[in-house]
Amino acid sequence: MVPGSRAVLEAKALMLTGGPQSPAPPDGRNVYAWHLAAGRADLFLGYCTTGKPASAELPGVSLVDLPPALATGAEYGLTVLKTAEPAMAATFALYILSPEGQAILARHGFAAPTMPDGQR
Repeated sequence: MVPGSRAVLEAKALMLTGGPQSPAPPDGRNVYAWHLAAGRADLFLGYCTTGKPASAELPGVSLVDLPPALATGAEYGLTVLKTAEPAMAATFALYILSPEGQAILARHGFAAPTMPDGQR
């Protein structure tokens, strides 16, 4: 990275999402579809979980997978805090790991590692 390049890019960037001054979409609108429809952006780079709802809301939006060398992902863990109310925390954690919980994750584009491959 060239020294100072981050500051140069941040000065030119539009903070359309994720920033404290980012405009909020109207209720019920997907933030990415809203910006695309208004012409504030021509494309977004994001996770599949953000792209699928945008493409469902805005006909004509295409999702393109990045080549493996450029793709990124996130790994999420599941932890129950020692200070959590034990019965509720354990019940919730077990629900997330259950077939029903894993199906919900899969429907929203997340990997569901405890589901058999044929059910994802």
